[in-house]
Amino acid sequence: MERLVQIPATGRLSDLERLNRTGVPSFETVMAGIGAGPLVADGIQVLQVNVGKLCNQVCDHCHVGAGPDRTEMMSAETAGQVIELLRRHPIPVLDLTGGAPELNPQFRRLVQEARALGRKVLDRCNLTVLLIKNRSDLVDFLAEHEVEVVASLPCYSEARTDAQRGDGVFRKSIEALRKLNAAGYGTGGRLKLHLVYNPVGAFLPGDQADLERDYKQELQAGFGVVFDDLYTITNMPIRRYLEYLERSGELQSYMRLLVDSFNPAAVSGVMCRSYLSVGWDGRLYDCDFNQMLDLPVNSGAPDHLTSLLASGELRRTVRTGRHCFGCTAGSGSSCGGAVI
Repeated sequence: MERLVQIPATGRLSDLERLNRTGVPSFETVMAGIGAGPLVADGIQVLQVNVGKLCNQVCDHCHVGAGPDRTEMMSAETAGQVIELLRRHPIPVLDLTGGAPELNPQFRRLVQEARALGRKVLDRCNLTVLLIKNRSDLVDFLAEHEVEVVASLPCYSEARTDAQRGDGVFRKSIEALRKLNAAGYGTGGRLKLHLVYNPVGAFLPGDQADLERDYKQELQAGFGVVFDDLYTITNMPIRRYLEYLERSGELQSYMRLLVDSFNPAAVSGVMCRSYLSVGWDGRLYDCDFNQMLDLPVNSGAPDHLTSLLASGELRRTVRTGRHCFGCTAGSGSSCGGAVI
């Protein structure tokens, strides 16, 4: 099932530099062309926390570059700072991601303390982690604390899912979904189960409503699986997916597709305007994608949990780049799916 993680050679161009060499116009130029100024984040609705890059899978589309050999893991001290930030500010949602966030020893503490503060908690789950023997109680834990599960399933086709995520992943994902359904997830009640669709090639997602209908028909008819909503997310040309585009010779055509599909109506819904992204080491970013490009907050706003707790200043100007076309193409893309 597992694939080897590709480690960039020393001295190789960064992802951002490689995107800048594709010849497409800058995001800032296109934004100026529609009379839009810099993006500003001033009302944080979601604190998205990457608790580490350790994962039990190695997926071709992964913009994090996560895998079983990654050692970056959030410490107890940093997790404590996350909880303290939630205590001081009325941010309504804690969004836990990774890697596989459930593999971090701080995951359950973050869930329990955030729920005790009355916050909604999202778990961005790869599904197969729910089948690991020493995590056999995870589904019960999630249900007990009413954690919303946002689960990645690239396709309702076994062949397409396995092509992106590894042999046997689809069948294991179905088994995990059945466990979630048995616990009450996705059945129309209080336990919410959302699936995430990523294209398996260098193209934009189809219509979210149409895909949701197809997913629900195929998964229920073929496997007896039900869920609440489907989120469509555009593959970002970062890390492992960037490597895929370069190997297949599709990087420039994909970037051109994103630019040509730029939709001004999607700009108002980009997640960086209402999210704050926290890295496993406590550094702050405008979004999860900027985090993976190593573009921390730099507009004069606090760039680490320590300085943010000291100042309390949440407003900031967002750093942008050519990767931002991925969030503004077509119907737009966010961690909550299409924005239009």
